[in-house]
Amino acid sequence: MKAPVSWIREYVDLPAELSVEDLAHALTALGLKLEALEKPGEDMRGPLVVGRVLTMEPEPQKNGKTINWCTVDVGDANGTGEPQGIVCGAHNFAPGDLVVVVLPGGLLPGDFEISARKTYGHVSAGMICSARELGLGDDHDGIIVLPEDAGKPGDDAFGLLHLRDEVIEFEINPDRAYALSLRGVAREAALEYAAAYRDPALRDTPAPNGEGYPVVVDDPAGCPVFVTRTVTGFDPSAPTPAWLARRVQLAGMRPISLAVDVTNYVMLELGQPIHGYDGDKLSGPIRVRRAGAGERLRTLDGVDRELSVEDLLITDDSGPIGLAGVMGGETTELSSTTSHVVIEAAHFDPVSIFRTERRHKLPSEASKRFERGVDPTLPEAAADRVAELLVRFGGGRIEAGVTKVGEAPAPRTITIGYDLPARVTGMDIPADAVVRHLESVGCGVRRDDTTLTAAVPPWRSDLSDPFDLVEEVARIVGYANVPSVLPPAPSGGGLTRTQRLRRRVGRALAGAGWVEVVSFPFVGQAELDALGLAADDDRRRTLRLANPLSSERPLMTTTLLPGLLEAVARNAGRGTSDVALFEAATVTLPRGGQGAAILPVDRRPSEGEYADLLKALPEQPWHLAVVGSGERLPSGWWGKGRHVDWSDAVAAVQEVAAALGVRVEVSADSVAPWHPGRCARLSVGEVVLGHAGELHPRVCAAYGVPARTVAAEIDLDRLMELAPEAVLAPSYSSFPVAKEDVALVVDASVPAAEVEAALRDGAGELLESIRLFDVYTGEQVAEGHKSLAFALRFRAPDRTLTEEETAAARDAAVAEAARRCGAVQRA
Repeated sequence: MKAPVSWIREYVDLPAELSVEDLAHALTALGLKLEALEKPGEDMRGPLVVGRVLTMEPEPQKNGKTINWCTVDVGDANGTGEPQGIVCGAHNFAPGDLVVVVLPGGLLPGDFEISARKTYGHVSAGMICSARELGLGDDHDGIIVLPEDAGKPGDDAFGLLHLRDEVIEFEINPDRAYALSLRGVAREAALEYAAAYRDPALRDTPAPNGEGYPVVVDDPAGCPVFVTRTVTGFDPSAPTPAWLARRVQLAGMRPISLAVDVTNYVMLELGQPIHGYDGDKLSGPIRVRRAGAGERLRTLDGVDRELSVEDLLITDDSGPIGLAGVMGGETTELSSTTSHVVIEAAHFDPVSIFRTERRHKLPSEASKRFERGVDPTLPEAAADRVAELLVRFGGGRIEAGVTKVGEAPAPRTITIGYDLPARVTGMDIPADAVVRHLESVGCGVRRDDTTLTAAVPPWRSDLSDPFDLVEEVARIVGYANVPSVLPPAPSGGGLTRTQRLRRRVGRALAGAGWVEVVSFPFVGQAELDALGLAADDDRRRTLRLANPLSSERPLMTTTLLPGLLEAVARNAGRGTSDVALFEAATVTLPRGGQGAAILPVDRRPSEGEYADLLKALPEQPWHLAVVGSGERLPSGWWGKGRHVDWSDAVAAVQEVAAALGVRVEVSADSVAPWHPGRCARLSVGEVVLGHAGELHPRVCAAYGVPARTVAAEIDLDRLMELAPEAVLAPSYSSFPVAKEDVALVVDASVPAAEVEAALRDGAGELLESIRLFDVYTGEQVAEGHKSLAFALRFRAPDRTLTEEETAAARDAAVAEAARRCGAVQRA
């Protein structure tokens, strides 16, 4: 909304010294957000004066153009009082006309400096100006001819043409529709400066009678009020007064003709959209109804539109003549021959106008106001104002007939406690101030002992509950006065155990070279199919979103692998195939129970209701997943690198488990999406945490990740539950280590992890570490068997071990492996 400051001052007695910047800042503090400040004429300087053409001599030129050598009386503006000689190429004026003249030394828009210069055989001392040259419009066909009462030669033209009118442009929020008018903006200015306010809508209007243009409203819900007035004998050729056209232009609209400009002017002034009909083109009574199936209308923009049965129409006996509150039709539009004007000022249902505008993609200045809510008491005053201006500037007479169908709804009332604004804002706002501020925004206030009841003004459709009134009081008192109180800091409890463990997990993986990512928790059936999950796999039991971001991914994920694999594929597609990623996040596992009940919002839920809400929530355990591809150790001048393999995925989980103080057991398994022969089950005792290994080739192909990509996924919540309260730092002995290597032959089907576990249990407390360093199959080992070589390291905390003690621990370890795994020690 663009509001010329001079127009605001017409309704409010603002301080004379008030700058446009201060006014804009004050109105912004009240809720009218400043969009821009415009200062027309800022790039111009004078002298720019009124001149009277004394003589005008046409002089044809060799190029076929005819110029006029003019003498112009500019009073004393040129310092001599003598007529000014000026060359002008326009022909739409005559001797005796008042024109606008810029004298040498003046500057016009576009940095066009005026000086006396010789042209067409004359010294032209200035220029007679057109509207375009002064930035007043696009008309460049002729110069500006002023009315006789515009002034006398030598008078300053800046004020006359409103060239110094400053304009404030506001971004009006949808809940402040009243500010889409100078009436509304001026009321806010009066509110801020406690200045006298003159409401332009307060005028004496004639009472409705049966002599006006007939109107029938078939849909009173869509059109509660419809008013018509009629002007006859109007002169369609009458020009729009310069001041009125300039105000319309400064407010952001294009001057067109007197009749159209007046309706736009009143809409900008009051906020009530107006429509004018050529009365000679109307056929029968005006009727307001919904469109019928198959009806069409050609609107003023020249588009033939197919109407919806939900569209609210203005019709006559010939059919539709306008989309109510949006745009009129071509058949009854005002034209250059219109002398009989029927004025429509109506109130329409905001929802209906909003839907019609969106349905036809037809935004207009009228619909922008109607869809936000217009004062329903305005139609009579607006129609009377339009009729008055049409007759004042275009002649004719206002017919006595006044039509009014319907009545504005009774004002709504809201009751609040005196202390509510103070309790909500934290400011000390006494009861008298609450009443005074509500009355200043237009509310009629009735006081009781502890409460007050406010009658909402008709232009404030946004006020609907007590807290809207609180906001009104707060913005007048000033949001800047809301106290800034620092809440007391509670005693520090530090991080919870879960938070500490999660951070420990992240640090452990980051230290091992894995990079954390965050992916979207949404999947579709295609992503689960790509993982190769069986139809009865629990991971296919998903929660479907009612309003997903993408129709292709409407499910909450039950596994973190799809997001990680997509990240790997995206990196590989951009040339980075050596990646090691991890993610710790929740997955969603439906419980299969009933949905949550919809509870009221006027109270806290009871304990039972809250418990039912929690039961309706799906399980959301934290999972940890890692995915690696490419080289784990890079190649270089130092030698060949190492490609990532299944053991890296297992090692990542073991790294995390070690950081939490838990030892994870590894055993063979076969679970999608891993390769059947390269899949490890990760567990602690009887608790299965998850799986790790190399992904199946079909999964790699489906996701577009490099071949032999590895992955692991575990239930992080379960792992953290198994973690001890404190992880003890390792203790070191200062005594020497005793080294023993053993090679054991076992059946090829026996996992190395089982042999290692047997050795560990048999060796006892002297065993410091155990490591598998060789796996051999060949001629020296029987067919169907394999040789596993382990490095055993023994150490005592308080002494140096003897050979006998070391040998006894080694033999005990081998004996346990023989008993549990059938292992035979190689010579």
